[in-house]
Amino acid sequence: MLGTLGLGAAGVLAAPALQRALESFLGAVSGKDPTGLTGLLPNGGGFRYYSVTASVPHKSATDYRLTVGGLVDRPGTYTLADLRALPQTRLVKDVQCVTGWRVPGTPFEGVRLSRLLDAAGVRPSAKAVRFTCFDGAYTESLTLDQARRSDILVALRMQDKDIGHDHGGPVRLYVAPMYFYKSAKWLSGITVTDEVRPGYWEERGYDVDAWVGRSNGRGDAPTS
Repeated sequence: MLGTLGLGAAGVLAAPALQRALESFLGAVSGKDPTGLTGLLPNGGGFRYYSVTASVPHKSATDYRLTVGGLVDRPGTYTLADLRALPQTRLVKDVQCVTGWRVPGTPFEGVRLSRLLDAAGVRPSAKAVRFTCFDGAYTESLTLDQARRSDILVALRMQDKDIGHDHGGPVRLYVAPMYFYKSAKWLSGITVTDEVRPGYWEERGYDVDAWVGRSNGRGDAPTS
């Protein structure tokens, strides 16, 4: 019995290190996996890794830039330090993937997207917002009304730590009430447009309006 208890205690102590190692391994492998099959493997945090490209460049605090442009009066560019200096909002909600998995009570922190839009001065002809990513392939869109919701963030932190590369960092979009494919990783561009332009997965059959439990033929419990 003492031996069993000892092994159990050792397992508890080793678990955090093993989880970090597994997350690191899956993140590295998925970045070189154009098939997306590594996305079927869950990590210890409940998330699964997805990338639509064979590799994604890394961005650091020194070279990361987020541009805001399109139908605005004051186009701008933000560094990571610029974004961190703005008022931050913290949300704790479930994350729901359209493939079925859910991670409950996940904290995200960042700048409300509406704040960046207000700072840019959105023109009257604007109807939507398009998001581009520095993986060079992924895109997403929201209507302007959706983008102005208080639960839409340009997120800098996730699970109470800076968002790492494998989770779409250093900056990603977080669209709390919609399926997680709307929360574009590796965010690099915000462009205000005159119409909604379908994103990467919408062009492949997913719903443009991706409300959890009310779209894509799914009946999941809402996340907000």
